[in-house]
Amino acid sequence: MSLNLTSILQRVISTPQCTSICGLKHFPAPPKYDHVHFPERSKLTVMERVPQFPPGLKPPKMQKRLRYMRGPELVHNSLQYKQYGIQALSGGRLKWIHFEMVRLAIGRKMDLNRMFAIWRIDAPWQPVTKMGQGQRLGGGKGAIDHYVTPIKAGRIIMELGGKCEFVEVQDILHKIAMKLPFKAMAVSHEMLEEMKLKEAENEKNNVNPYTMKYLIQNNMGGCQNWLSPFDLKWFCKYV
Repeated sequence: MSLNLTSILQRVISTPQCTSICGLKHFPAPPKYDHVHFPERSKLTVMERVPQFPPGLKPPKMQKRLRYMRGPELVHNSLQYKQYGIQALSGGRLKWIHFEMVRLAIGRKMDLNRMFAIWRIDAPWQPVTKMGQGQRLGGGKGAIDHYVTPIKAGRIIMELGGKCEFVEVQDILHKIAMKLPFKAMAVSHEMLEEMKLKEAENEKNNVNPYTMKYLIQNNMGGCQNWLSPFDLKWFCKYV
């Protein structure tokens, strides 16, 4: 018993394996950007090289205070606009020249009609002193050479968003992250949420009881005699 041509075509088209036959293609709907809120300024602002002090006040000097770069960032570790940005993977310092590098790179590559970028860090504020070339030891603390911004691991450096997808801006953010003086990576809101869930899952499903935290808390092998106070606090996770 033979079927007519119309019924055969209907059966072929209705099968999920042959959705692209006879020129029929099913493309996904374009994403909607109704939830995107643009800030007042769409471009990165120019950061000051030297902080402004009240008139008559001598610029104060400061110690190194490496604790400003050690440990995890507990506050500014998420994206405010829930889109894309650059996250620091380790501690470090940013000079004014790094701010300008990021600002110029984003300004050249960003589409101002449908994108925006904001800073998530402060302008350089911590003074770094330096002795003159060829001077002898002693003589007090040197003069202020430049200012820096200390960064902790997990800190969001800047955010980039708007009516765009992560595929469009991933290469731009990755190239900028590779030029920073510490380890950093381009991230999206979905990536950050996935990383948190994966870390919690790995900690929950770990079957090895001899973790670094267990070894340090129980002083296995007398390790507390040569570990630093930061290792006793963060269990060798952060430098």
